Amino acid sequence: MSLVEIHPDSNFPIQNLPYGIFSTAENPSPRAGARLGDFVIDLAMLDEENAFGKHFGFFADASLNRFMAAGRGVWREIRQRLIRLAGEEQASLKKEALRPIHDAQMHLPVHIGDYTDFYASREHAMNVGVMFRGRENALMPNWLHLPVGYHGRASSVVLSGTDVVRPRGQVKPKDAPPEFIASRQLDFELEMGFFVGTGNDLGKPIAVEDARDHIFGMVLLNDWSARDIQAWEYQPLGPFLAKNFATSISPWVVTMDALEPFRVAGPGQDPAPLPYLGSDSANGLDITLEVTLQSARMDAPQIISRSNMKYLYWGLEQMLAHHTVTGCNMRPGDLCGTGTISGPTEDSYGSLLELTWRGEKPIALPGGESRTFLQDGDTITMKGYCQGDGYRIGFGEVMGKILPPK
Repeated sequence: MSLVEIHPDSNFPIQNLPYGIFSTAENPSPRAGARLGDFVIDLAMLDEENAFGKHFGFFADASLNRFMAAGRGVWREIRQRLIRLAGEEQASLKKEALRPIHDAQMHLPVHIGDYTDFYASREHAMNVGVMFRGRENALMPNWLHLPVGYHGRASSVVLSGTDVVRPRGQVKPKDAPPEFIASRQLDFELEMGFFVGTGNDLGKPIAVEDARDHIFGMVLLNDWSARDIQAWEYQPLGPFLAKNFATSISPWVVTMDALEPFRVAGPGQDPAPLPYLGSDSANGLDITLEVTLQSARMDAPQIISRSNMKYLYWGLEQMLAHHTVTGCNMRPGDLCGTGTISGPTEDSYGSLLELTWRGEKPIALPGGESRTFLQDGDTITMKGYCQGDGYRIGFGEVMGKILPPK
């Protein structure tokens, strides 16, 4: 029996208990909380009252970084203590530590020092490759041998609900000189993000078999993309301005311990990766994903994509091992994105670039509207969850509305 009654369809049952940073009008200091149903558990208050058996101090911080740096042993200790506090028949979790979610102002959960985005979906890489290079040359020669990635911009990672201003940049129309315009091909990218908890020293890689001990948890991630700017700028060094203007994440960090029951076998990897990347068959996660679009004229959102993280070719542990194999040092709070998660069917593609096949197949919306790429006033919302037996481990949502260029 839990202190808080949880609906079976809730994203936040006692099996989840994700972490975030919140404040209230009563106490405007940002601090750590755990989500339980429609409430936030004030971890700073519990810590002050020695509810965890000892005083940690880091729950009063305005980010989760020090908690994340404490290591997997502490993460598990706190999680198990919270489950006992909130789940006992005579719950010892004080009601004063519970804050209704509608009273909470959410903040970025982590101080993000670095952000790296991968390109881990074979279906997505194939679709984009076919569009731009033809089916015979769709995958680049390196793609099946390593998790391809690029370094993104940490300073423009924003919380769900933050509006996204349409970027301006150089584009190159066919048979015409470059021009400086507001992007006409603004897109979303359906991704998941994972946060590094404990890092590694410079020069000492994280082994793939140890990588799980270094990953704190996951969020939904939308890596907004200006496709026309990207098409002109990306050679030879990859994305730059087309990606640096905004990346949105959901506010609650779902722990890897909460996700552990939903591990599944990932797609077979052929050729077998080099030994440093390992070959653990259970490197996938069964996370159902959904994208909706709502225009300024629509009364309700329309689902435009349903996908699943289990389709990813490269697993999180492989991404982290590859990232550090050179000796690159990761730090608590570093964020890694999976890259666009596309499935095998047309309705499971994770971007408008694919869903409309580069604008050739517009998506029909209510009231006679259609979309090839995003227009001003459009709102994109992504949701994700794992379905258990009588419970659901959810991520909530990540949402953003497109505003006109400044």
